[in-house]
Formats: sequence, structure tokens, C-alpha cells
Amino acid sequence: MNPVGWFEIYVNDLSRATKFYETVLQKKLSKLDAPTGELKMIAFPMEKDASGATGALVQMEGVKAGGNSTIVYFVSDDCAKEESRVASAGGKVMKPKFAIGPYGFITLAFDTEGNIFGVHSMT
Repeated sequence: MNPVGWFEIYVNDLSRATKFYETVLQKKLSKLDAPTGELKMIAFPMEKDASGATGALVQMEGVKAGGNSTIVYFVSDDCAKEESRVASAGGKVMKPKFAIGPYGFITLAFDTEGNIFGVHSMT
């Protein structure tokens, strides 16, 4: 079993963050029914019985985006592709694609909400 079962990226502007991640990852996100009225959630796509974890963008009163110390890494065929879409989607590349030895490559970037996220690929 993979050690991560779910992730949440807290945002201040749910529409803006949704558009950013759909543009950078080229994936359609969808509304997720939240367990309480305090939360608004937009889910990343999920394939049942596939490896890896899924999660959601979350907007919740009293929880501000950015400045966190958790980094979510999205899987990619070549992280340079997603990196090339970050700036035009309103984010900022923090560290361009670099090698992490036998574990492949990563790109680190800021989303429109100030959160750091990563993209990982083997090439």
C-alpha cells in the first residue's frame, strides 16, 4: 500500500486555483461534495485501483493558503512540460527541472495561492 492516501491543498480562491491546476496538469478537476458547509472542495481526478493518491483543493474559513511545509508531487511523463505551463497559468517556477539521481527529475513551483508543489518524472 502507498503511504499517502489523500492530500488537500488549501486555497483562498477556489476558482483561480482550479483553473491553475487544470492548466498546468492538463487534467479536469471536479466538484466534490464536502462533508460540511464550511468546506468547498474541488477534486483531482482519480482512477479506482490505480497506484498513487488523489486529493482536493480545499477552501475553508480560517485556513489560509501558502506558507505551509508540505509539498505534494504530481506524477508526469516529463516534468518540464508542466513547468512550461506554470507562469502562463499565474504561478511561478521556484526551481526548474533538476535531477534527483536514480529517482528521476522534479520541478518545484508556486501555485496562484502561494503553495509550493512539485512535479516528478523519470525522464
